[in-house]
Amino acid sequence: MGLLGIDIGTTHCKAGFFQENGSILKIAVRPTITHYNQKGEPFFSPSEIWRNIASCLKEILSGCDEKVSAIGITSMAETGLLLDRRTGKPRTNFIPWFSRCAETEAEEISKEDRPFDRFQKTGLHNSYKYGLAKILQLKKQDKDILEEAVWLSASDYIAYLLTGNLATDYTLAARTYAFRIDQLTWDQPWIKHFGLPEQLFPEVMPSGKLMGVTQPKALDQLGLSTGIPVAIAGHDHLVAALAVGAVNPGNVFNSIGTAETMVGTFEKRQLKDIEYASGMTFGCHIVRNRLFWMGGISASGGSIEWFREQFADRKMTYEEIMTLSSNVKAGPSRILYYPYLSGSGSPQPDTYARGAFVGLKTSHQRRDLLKAMMEGTAYELESIRRSAERISGYRINRMTSVGGGTKNKYWMQIKADITNCQLTIPEINEATMLGAAIAAGIGSGVYKSEEEAVLAVRYTHSKEIVPNQEFHQEYKHLYEEGYMGLQEQLRNFYRRFPSSLTNE
Repeated sequence: MGLLGIDIGTTHCKAGFFQENGSILKIAVRPTITHYNQKGEPFFSPSEIWRNIASCLKEILSGCDEKVSAIGITSMAETGLLLDRRTGKPRTNFIPWFSRCAETEAEEISKEDRPFDRFQKTGLHNSYKYGLAKILQLKKQDKDILEEAVWLSASDYIAYLLTGNLATDYTLAARTYAFRIDQLTWDQPWIKHFGLPEQLFPEVMPSGKLMGVTQPKALDQLGLSTGIPVAIAGHDHLVAALAVGAVNPGNVFNSIGTAETMVGTFEKRQLKDIEYASGMTFGCHIVRNRLFWMGGISASGGSIEWFREQFADRKMTYEEIMTLSSNVKAGPSRILYYPYLSGSGSPQPDTYARGAFVGLKTSHQRRDLLKAMMEGTAYELESIRRSAERISGYRINRMTSVGGGTKNKYWMQIKADITNCQLTIPEINEATMLGAAIAAGIGSGVYKSEEEAVLAVRYTHSKEIVPNQEFHQEYKHLYEEGYMGLQEQLRNFYRRFPSSLTNE
């Protein structure tokens, strides 16, 4: 018997088949294509997403003798669509988490409740990313669009196609800005306040809980049997943290991709001023009776990708990036780079923030700028780490890191030196998919608990990166005296002169 994980991501749709010890049996990947409407707004096609997932399932199950014991589904957190309850057909395309189409509605929402009160209920600071703002924008376009409709995340939609049931989990429900994490229920007074239907959102349940079983009509030619338990595993970053065992307070998960995320856990409690002031986001963890804190860098790997495109006649290969990384003098570059190519995330969320280099000389070369970019993302990570220590009450000196960025050992050493954290890099390529499979395994009884599941997963090898204390002291001085001080001046400039942002 094996566990099947499905991951609907911003750049790829994936399906993977895993043994109970976490070893990979087979994986299939398809690209997630971003389309644009006439207004230039991005969207994902629901039918295309389903075809991608169906194709992946067919590929990994073709000729496979192992039986599937459970299916877990994870996805990008805020991406969602409206589904017609009567016909079961989508009424809209998927609106991606990064679409800024509902900025006006987000501003309107911010005036309807005290920010701190709303934060205590949701764990979030208001944003255009969340489902509520996008629903209100859809309602403005068509006043009847919400009649007999239900809002589903990408995970919920795929689960519906497999089972015929409508449901979501706590972690994805929370990203609508209409769910109370303190009561684990939809906030019906808040929903009614905006004139939205009571049944606009689906049934909500714990992450990984069985929400249905596979039905014959969904399984034509996919190779799946009927009656297989299906679970919505939850928020992609949280299931990845489960896969690498970073689920206890003080054990921090770091995911490095286009964006970078740092996630930790703490015992469930009422959120207070200290959490609100931190600028971090909070929510229900997939681990029972725990909350998570989360901070993010929107253009971490994205900064390196920008460098690859802009600093050569053709896009640099990763081998060329590694060569440049290896030819730089050891220790701080003393160039400050602010990785705000698409604004800044927690703990200082700011859509007006923009990227900058400070301290350039004529002697600086491409390799120096590349190192400065790696340092800048690590300075941001240090900002998240310090904020997380204050709110969690735990010292953070270890991180488990996964993602494409971990392949650059020079970048990882810089992260260790700046944060003074020992980095563990497990040999795991698909933490998110594996985490989804594990969550379903917990919900279906394959594992008795999260603890048993974490112990069951075995890695053949992990790298350990230890900080260089001499460099750490230099970086600490640069961070405190340079990076943080100048950062506020840059932020103030862009807040005062937003017109300078028009030439996007």
